[in-house]
Amino acid sequence: MTAAVMFGILAVVITLFMAVVFMDEAPDWIGVSSSKADKEWHLPSLDKDLPEGKRGDLVKFGYLLTTESPKWMGPQVINKDERLYSGNNLTCQNCHLEAGTKPGAASWVGVTNRFPQFRGRENKIGTIEERINGCMQRSMNGKALPEDSEQMQALVAYMEWLSEGVPEDTAKWFKGFTSVKIPEFKADTIVGKQVYVNECQVCHGEDGQGTRLDDARKGYQYPPLWGGDSFNHGAGMHRVLTAAQFIKANMPHLIATKANPKLTDEEAFHVAAYINSFERPQKDNPENDFPDLKLKPVSTAYGPWDDPFPAEQHKYGPFKPIVQYYDSVYQIKKTK
Repeated sequence: MTAAVMFGILAVVITLFMAVVFMDEAPDWIGVSSSKADKEWHLPSLDKDLPEGKRGDLVKFGYLLTTESPKWMGPQVINKDERLYSGNNLTCQNCHLEAGTKPGAASWVGVTNRFPQFRGRENKIGTIEERINGCMQRSMNGKALPEDSEQMQALVAYMEWLSEGVPEDTAKWFKGFTSVKIPEFKADTIVGKQVYVNECQVCHGEDGQGTRLDDARKGYQYPPLWGGDSFNHGAGMHRVLTAAQFIKANMPHLIATKANPKLTDEEAFHVAAYINSFERPQKDNPENDFPDLKLKPVSTAYGPWDDPFPAEQHKYGPFKPIVQYYDSVYQIKKTK
């Protein structure tokens, strides 16, 4: 090969390289444009990515509602006639960890892109506002936010902001809880108590009543897991299988993650039963939930049910026979 030919090839390579670096869009054979790479999704930051104007104010207020719920819409509000909606001192982020951004903790990243959606508990297509009010009336043991209220608009704005432009695969990773294999046996609250003592008590206390923040108006650093200031019995977390999924991906706090849980499925299952063996507030009219009873999760601890199994089994298991019943009788495959 002559020096002239080699020089010509080198010139072509250099030209193509400079084109890739400096052009707004790379050639098709590169497979991705530089403009796309520049706009690759990242978890938005309140410091760097907050929108301007009224929408930015709503997003910031939504964040405060999430992290300091009792101060802004609960028992610690100043004007209780206008702003008292939450019935306990929990914050939204006591369940939706890290202000709704932690994978495997019912994250809000991508959540508004999934609504409207069918909800078995109401047996209809529901809006994101209705889903928020489900939490308000159950996990927060309070009352529904008016859909035109500043609190509702701010929470929706915050969720929409977290969901903007998130790729589908990324949203799936953040979504919901982690999976837990349904065990063949009944949950054992004695085993669960030992797991609680070893792994949970240091934060939530021997009496399960949690630890308040230094500014108590803002709620709990570690929430109560039972008792009068906890979620009511209509909340999803009162279902042992749902609670086990949350616990496996997130507890102990700051140690477990969805990718690297600490507890086994069995440990999470037993400690979820222990936590839910104590008294807690009772939701009004729970019999109205799940108009089509066949859609009720098997570990829903309150009736009625569309099967012959007793209340004790619906609360603690074993759940496999209930799952098999719905599969054989109704051809419905249940996972929780």
